[in-house]
Amino acid sequence: MTAPRDSLRYRLRVASAGALGALLLRALGATWRVRTSGPDPFARGEPVVGAMWHEGLLVAAWRWRGRDFAVPVSRSRDGDLIDAVLARLGFGPSPRGSSSRGAASLLRAMVRAIRDGRTVAVLVDGPRGPARRAKPGAVLVAHETGAALVPVGVAARPALRFGSWDRAFLPLPFARVRCVYGEPLHLPKKAHESDIEGWRVALETTLDALQAAAARELEGTPAPEGARP
Repeated sequence: MTAPRDSLRYRLRVASAGALGALLLRALGATWRVRTSGPDPFARGEPVVGAMWHEGLLVAAWRWRGRDFAVPVSRSRDGDLIDAVLARLGFGPSPRGSSSRGAASLLRAMVRAIRDGRTVAVLVDGPRGPARRAKPGAVLVAHETGAALVPVGVAARPALRFGSWDRAFLPLPFARVRCVYGEPLHLPKKAHESDIEGWRVALETTLDALQAAAARELEGTPAPEGARP
């Protein structure tokens, strides 16, 4: 029988699983050979809205561990586990909600995080997909706050692909990992609903292109100038 989510037993189970998950990811990530392409927009110290596909969650959790990023997480049991792992990896408090329930409150929480000086990192096709179909949340937060919208593509080889809706991947020990940063997008404050949709589609296209660029680097195509270990 599944324990109620408000029970002590459930909370202890989630906390233990989160600690173990973070420990395993730290151990595995320590073996990865990570390279990034393009200037790191997260290193500038100003809050931005990072955007990437849900499939790269595990790489993102390792790559940006220890930073006070706000990562929106669903209110599901899976979300409880993800939140526990992120907390153990040093991320700040996660705004909780989903695109279908509590969407407005989640959006307000992300806006507050930016205004409090925190970067918001959004897995834009989450929490349930469809895969590589961007939802408008990241665009709306960037539009509302004036923070730059930063698209990121990630790839790894060799990696284990899961059978989940997002086809999430876990780089294997000593895998090569590539993170490709796109140009920060600054969205004008004044916009119509059609503009929001246009930016959402543009973000989708950009993320697919960055994902493909990261994969090409792993295939041996020379990295763009400015890539660094």
